[in-house]
Amino acid sequence: MKRLVLIRHGESEWNKLNVFTGWTDVTLSEKGIEEARKGGRQLKEQGFDFKMAYTSYLTRAIKTLWLVLEEMDLMYIPEVKSWRLNEKHYGELQGLNKLETAQKYGDEQVLLWRRSFDVPPQPLAEQDPRNPRSDKRYHDVEPGLLPLTESLKDVIERMLPYWESDIKPSLAEKGEILVAAHGNSLRALVMHLKNMSEEEILAFNIPTAVPYVFEFDDELGLHKDYFIGDPDEIKKLMDAVANQGKAAK
Repeated sequence: MKRLVLIRHGESEWNKLNVFTGWTDVTLSEKGIEEARKGGRQLKEQGFDFKMAYTSYLTRAIKTLWLVLEEMDLMYIPEVKSWRLNEKHYGELQGLNKLETAQKYGDEQVLLWRRSFDVPPQPLAEQDPRNPRSDKRYHDVEPGLLPLTESLKDVIERMLPYWESDIKPSLAEKGEILVAAHGNSLRALVMHLKNMSEEEILAFNIPTAVPYVFEFDDELGLHKDYFIGDPDEIKKLMDAVANQGKAAK
């Protein structure tokens, strides 16, 4: 049996403020730090023993990975960072409050921007200082690959080649892999692994720092998937994610 564990980063400072974050590099809140540590303790209690870990170029995911591995006494294992695991780029929405944006544009439009398959927000202007081409961490990436906005479809197109070329072969070889990333980059992978429809992925939310386990046979055929934790509590956390972009009634 092969096991892949996905974990969305713990609550960030901008999650706490209910702000669109995307590729903006913010750190974990105090709550997010404890969420990540809790996720690590849960994985240790379940007997996981990762041989390799992957994460994005963004601090909130990197710190989550480190905290999880620290709790598991696994900080020595190899870790690989890739921009392809970054969160969806939210374009002009980055830095805006989700509630205020929903009040201005309506819940339905904000839901499309947040969770739809192929509707991206308005892109950043080329000269915008938030353009990732001006960020030194992406200097080794071909400029034409760096987005100014993205839909989930775009995230899938830049993430799945990395799954096929790097993570999947590593899972086949190592047997137990951890990926610490973001709500939408992980949704993109989940959609692929579970062969979900566009409608199904629209309604699917991943809570912060709750380990999500995928078990495969030796040929990497998916056997089952499940979250670690209390099902009722996990449902509440999922619902909370879904409600972040809804206008107050």
